This record gives sequence, C-alpha cells and structure tokens, in this order.
Amino acid sequence: MNIQVFNLSRDTRDNDLRRLFAAFGIVNSAEIARDKLNGRSKGNALIEMPVDSDGRRAIVALDQTLVNGKKISVSEI
Repeated sequence: MNIQVFNLSRDTRDNDLRRLFAAFGIVNSAEIARDKLNGRSKGNALIEMPVDSDGRRAIVALDQTLVNGKKISVSEI
C-alpha cells in the first residue's frame, strides 16, 4: 500500500517516518520529497507498506496527529 503524508515539519527525517509507521507493520520505504535545487524538505512524503491492513491501521492512527510540532495529514494514494 502506498501512503502519502502531508504537512511535515522540516525537522522530520526519513528515519523518523520509518519508525513512526513501523509501529503498525513492515515499512518497505519512507521517503520525504526534497527540493532538487536545495535539498530541503517539501513537507510531504511517500510511505510504502506491503500489507494493506497494516497501512490502513497506520492511516487511521496517524492522520491528524502531531509530529515534530505539526499536525500531519495521512492518506492512501
């Protein structure tokens, strides 16, 4: 399952997201979108989880929660 995360703090790192989502199951990848020119976070990320039910549980649990001081939005792609 592919999951999108929006409104991330610029302080959030790929490993932070991997740990956050790993509480719900296996995480194949967790990658924050970065500006190609300066390498800064664009504030959104893509998470890939191989088990759909784990991904759905993560979405329900994490949507609209605070991560590094910002309320994130989490949904299935």
